Amino acid sequence: MKALIVYGGWEGHEPDKVAEILAGELRDAGAEVELSDTLDAFADGEKLKSLDLIVPEWTMGEISKEQLNPLCEAVRSGVGLAGVHGGLGDSFRKATEYQFMVGGQWVAHPGNIIDYRVHIVDHADEVTAGLDHFDMRSEQYYMHVDPSNHVLATTTFEFNGCTMPVAWKRMYGKGRVFYSSLGHVAADLDVPEARTIIRRGMLWAGAGKQASQ
Repeated sequence: MKALIVYGGWEGHEPDKVAEILAGELRDAGAEVELSDTLDAFADGEKLKSLDLIVPEWTMGEISKEQLNPLCEAVRSGVGLAGVHGGLGDSFRKATEYQFMVGGQWVAHPGNIIDYRVHIVDHADEVTAGLDHFDMRSEQYYMHVDPSNHVLATTTFEFNGCTMPVAWKRMYGKGRVFYSSLGHVAADLDVPEARTIIRRGMLWAGAGKQASQ
């Protein structure tokens, strides 16, 4: 598997540290991983299409059409897309096609850093198989989400009783897309269940091209 991780944006999410953790998980699984700290890495469409997996770790900021269009086209052609928290789910607030590809967009995290429960809702899926519900102390993401997402895990907000997806998978064209709202900072990935979901989700997304051959 060949993967590209592009990191940057708002420093509060520790993009460099999170990117290194994600790269380590992929390398431990045998992947060849390249890291880049510029959005211009998305501008080379032919290179992107040669990859198996793209992992943005870039909160907020703006993306040009010369960067966004090749990224979307690569995923539509079958390259996997995966990521965590604001690094994928709150990257480019003006880029609605990007949000449509991801399957959701951050809206708020009521209470900021709080204790909350993550509920596994699909125990048969390869990403969440064998995992039990678990607790997090972090930002609990309230998001706008695509109802067509295949939801793997959820959380419930105390202030209004709303149940919100935490992790999902979906398709964008021929490309597999995985998202987890866990991963606010690097320390969040010390929670074994959170790390397992993210590792498995990345590997699932990156296996799409080979599975379709």
